[in-house]
Amino acid sequence: MATQGRQGATPPDLKRVRPYGDTLDDGQVQVSFSLPVPCGERAREAARQIARSMGLAKPQVYHMKDLGEGYTYFIVYGACLKTVDFTAIEVAQVEARTMGFQKINEIIADEIGRKITILGACTGTDAHSVGIDAIMNMKGYNGDYGLERYPMIRAVNLGMQVRNEDLIACAVERQADALLVSQVVTQKDVHIQNLSELVDMVEAEGLREELILVCGGPRISHELALELGFDAGFGPGTTASTVASYVVQEMIRRR
Repeated sequence: MATQGRQGATPPDLKRVRPYGDTLDDGQVQVSFSLPVPCGERAREAARQIARSMGLAKPQVYHMKDLGEGYTYFIVYGACLKTVDFTAIEVAQVEARTMGFQKINEIIADEIGRKITILGACTGTDAHSVGIDAIMNMKGYNGDYGLERYPMIRAVNLGMQVRNEDLIACAVERQADALLVSQVVTQKDVHIQNLSELVDMVEAEGLREELILVCGGPRISHELALELGFDAGFGPGTTASTVASYVVQEMIRRR
């Protein structure tokens, strides 16, 4: 990897940022995709034309694999000609200070004065519990304890393929303070459907002001969460302390 633009060279122009591979500003990118065409030289040319239509200059097919039944997979390199103004970018972010395990428990005890109840679940047809387990389970993720280990948090992991109506019923039964919803399966935007339905059902039950709604997953951003009616959204790599910090501070803010 070249170090141009990183050690002693001219700094990059943040008003005209684009990818680089070998040298700064060369625009080099790698894309991969499949086409519903039989493998061969015509397929290779089709991939090059697709890459050019994406705005890539001098595209080259570096890998082509026959997937069978008239489908072919490609890896293509090319130069991106477009730039973005990094200085003008604004992104919605969760406004909460991340605190440590001990501090979170102290604040709950001192400022809320009781254990708080947080329910977690993968809803709809989603059977991938790795995300919600990383937040809820006692062992946690990446050295960060899960919510089940917090003495001041009553954490209930409902697991996977939980219907929205069952999640709400459990929230009422356990007098939950927050719902954490993980969505890993996102084909055909099913995650948006599941999340939107949950918000509508919570509002219909008159529980919206009583519950803090948080969602997370590979295609979840805070901006998307707000658009869907949630209070916060967290992407991949989020740890339990980050989520707990937000929930606790939001509970205090609402008092």
